[in-house]
Amino acid sequence: MKKLKQDLKTVNRELKALVKKTDSLMKAVDRIEKAQAAKAKKARPKVKAVKKVAAKIAPVKKKRSKVTDTDKFLNIIKRSKKGVTTQTLIRKTGFDAKKIANMVFRATKMGKIKSVSKGVYVSA
Repeated sequence: MKKLKQDLKTVNRELKALVKKTDSLMKAVDRIEKAQAAKAKKARPKVKAVKKVAAKIAPVKKKRSKVTDTDKFLNIIKRSKKGVTTQTLIRKTGFDAKKIANMVFRATKMGKIKSVSKGVYVSA
């Protein structure tokens, strides 16, 4: 029985020594964690509060519409009081006879011009 008591005392001493070592290791780990946390706080840049400004909307610019060939054609007819012949249209616009014929057809169909006599057109 003495032997058993002695063995138990030895085990008890060893366990106490292990508890002391474990406590010291835990304290060391805590110190390391605190140091790393402090470094992480220093490494982070401070975020300043940013005011949100409403986006300025630029005014919409109107696109200039290009003058089309048909617009040129109709303007020449509108300017004349007595009417314009196909030959005059060819000379003033510089378009060929086929293009003028097509424009005349389209414009009469849309009701923008009228035929006064054969080959003479007036604005409607």
